[in-house]
Amino acid sequence: MSSLRRAVFLDHQSLDLGDLDLSPLRDQFDEFQLHATTAPEQVAERLQGAVAVVSNKVMLDAATLAANPQLKLILVAATGTNNVDLAAARSHGVTVCNCQGYGTPSVAQHTLALLLALATRLCDYNQAVADGQWAKASQFCLLDYPIVELHGKTLGVLGHGELGGAVARLAEAFGMRVLSGQIPGRPAREDRLALDELLPQVDALTLHCPLNEHTRHMIGPRELGLLKKGALVVNTARGGLIDEHALADALRSGHLGGAATDVLSVEPPVNGNPLLEKGIPRLLITPHSAWGAVESRQRIVGQLGENAKAFFEGQPRRVVS
Repeated sequence: MSSLRRAVFLDHQSLDLGDLDLSPLRDQFDEFQLHATTAPEQVAERLQGAVAVVSNKVMLDAATLAANPQLKLILVAATGTNNVDLAAARSHGVTVCNCQGYGTPSVAQHTLALLLALATRLCDYNQAVADGQWAKASQFCLLDYPIVELHGKTLGVLGHGELGGAVARLAEAFGMRVLSGQIPGRPAREDRLALDELLPQVDALTLHCPLNEHTRHMIGPRELGLLKKGALVVNTARGGLIDEHALADALRSGHLGGAATDVLSVEPPVNGNPLLEKGIPRLLITPHSAWGAVESRQRIVGQLGENAKAFFEGQPRRVVS
């Protein structure tokens, strides 16, 4: 390994908006080069001479790794590692480390914010005031949109790990009853209800599980039909977990009381998306921003620095390959 610790961050703008302290990461290297973004054709040139690379979403494929034998460490500025050819990394002796658990408070509060916005019809009332409807009201208040309380309602959680557990605790603080569902493809557990048993019982459903061959379109037309009329659906996990055409139809038909998602099946949705069509009622969409609190992003920087330091000390951590 070269004695000079040179690193390059290929897409730091996807993490740092100029509001982060990068020193915990920068201090682990003799040379540290930042690139706001990196196009596929720029990757090879920018990796030249680098012992370590930091990437959030820039692809690091087998050809790239083969062309850079000096590369020894890949630091993924996220939990997901689908932007790295892990098999190729193993074959070339490249250690891959990711970040874990950094966004739990941010995503959990975003999930509850979406659920609360649906229950209180927050966006509808805000728009009504902006449109002058309150000024024209015949009494002191405007109550055109039905409001429901979360207290006493049942929340179904699909993916009751660290993040799902944090959401469950916040929901319980609002007086909700929490039930956990069985994730397809995982071993059955006594404390997890099968989907067909869970869905008819819940007033709201929230998703916090990974997207894989077992969970893709886990919530489709049949599953949405099993939910109570007026149920709420929130997804801050992965867009592909829900059949987006089916969700749009369930909202248009009035079967669901509302839905909110922070994720879509393709991001950014450059070619459109069924949920972006006009006229879908009671739908909230945020642009994959649930994780983005400044505290959450600073934790990523800290973990990247920890991963680099541990690697150079011969005790790598958060290793995925």
